[in-house]
Amino acid sequence: MADTIEARLAAAGVTLPEAAAPAANYIPTVTYGKVLQTSGQLPMENGALAVTGKHGSEVDVETGQKAARLCAINVLAQAKSALGGDLSKIGRMLKITVFVASDPSFAEQHKVANGASDFFVEILGDKGRHARSAVGVPALPMNAAVEVEATFEIA
Repeated sequence: MADTIEARLAAAGVTLPEAAAPAANYIPTVTYGKVLQTSGQLPMENGALAVTGKHGSEVDVETGQKAARLCAINVLAQAKSALGGDLSKIGRMLKITVFVASDPSFAEQHKVANGASDFFVEILGDKGRHARSAVGVPALPMNAAVEVEATFEIA
């Protein structure tokens, strides 16, 4: 099998879901020039929010990493939709921002963010190496534990 993004997804046992429709008055992606920006994606799985709560009291780092990975899967689903179904149009990932619902004393947002970063590098290879911000926030929509947004260069 060729070493493509789709092949890496298959090897990882990941099937991208259909890109979720926006839940409010925004669009899921914006393309400007050769840049694709996604809206924040929540840890949705099979159409339902998979991980809720705050890190430090309700969610541990390992569960947060799994949530961040789910967010990353949904980011790729949005990118695929925006690119007409062709992930090979990704030139490279530029940056991700990972928002981590956190109690004030929780200081391991960077570890939670690794769930998304590791997934992007696994699936995109060197094109998936990116700049990153990992930010603790008091709350996220629908009590989600993590939210991830991404910026891509379009080839």
